[in-house]
Amino acid sequence: MIPGSDRDHPSLRQSFGFAIQGFRIAWRGERNLKIMFAAAVFAIVCGAVLSISPVEWALVLLGIGTVFAGELFNTAIETIVDLVSPEYHPLAGKAKDVAAAAVWVLSCLVGVMGVVIFLTRLIELLGSAR
Repeated sequence: MIPGSDRDHPSLRQSFGFAIQGFRIAWRGERNLKIMFAAAVFAIVCGAVLSISPVEWALVLLGIGTVFAGELFNTAIETIVDLVSPEYHPLAGKAKDVAAAAVWVLSCLVGVMGVVIFLTRLIELLGSAR
């Protein structure tokens, strides 16, 4: 926070505005966020086509939100590291690599969850079609 600024004690509306601004900044600057968005749209379409259950919807949406949040945290960490260490430093590189690895792990696990949900539902639908 900047002392004496509106960011010291923002109104609820200002807080939401800052959050939306942060998402817009990340959207413009992070290719991976756009790839994740495309994967999220694909998952939502698959869920609709396969008529997944409400619990499965909850899991899919939680997974999507978790991956988005992870990427936003990663972007924040990379931005802070770049601010405090504009020149290359091995520890700065390590911090950025570990943050990226966290998003990769989340993405892999959410991807596996999606495969389990969608493949199970597809097998059920194909089995009942016989």
